[in-house]
Amino acid sequence: MSETEKKSSAPGTSAGAAPSDHAGAAGAPDRPPLRKREESVRTILQLPGLAAISLYMLILACVAAVGVVGRHYPPLFLILAVAFFTASFGLMRLFRWAWALTLAAVVLLAAYCFWLFSAQHQGSALVQGLLNLVFFLYMVRLEVREKLR
Repeated sequence: MSETEKKSSAPGTSAGAAPSDHAGAAGAPDRPPLRKREESVRTILQLPGLAAISLYMLILACVAAVGVVGRHYPPLFLILAVAFFTASFGLMRLFRWAWALTLAAVVLLAAYCFWLFSAQHQGSALVQGLLNLVFFLYMVRLEVREKLR
């Protein structure tokens, strides 16, 4: 090793590594580079529709849970509430399984709302069915699917 290489390397580092590549003197663990954390934040911020859809799923889960507690829905609906909660939080973390769970829930809810509108002519069911259809069309976009883990 030449004299300039000896002077540029800090004690305890290898000859080819820069001093900033290793943990500090106190032995603190290496942190992930700031760029990786910023990229993960940017990806969730680039998809505001997923944040809105996961908030929608969270609201549906709360409505189902409150409906079971108020005895408006059967206790079996708690399974749906748990699935909606899981899908909501998983979608915020950009998990592919949560995307699939949310997509299935949105499609089934849209079909149910359109059936409800055709059978009972409830205008609110048509509005919710159209909202679910918009969420479905947003979630099947290629840009959304590419960002999932």
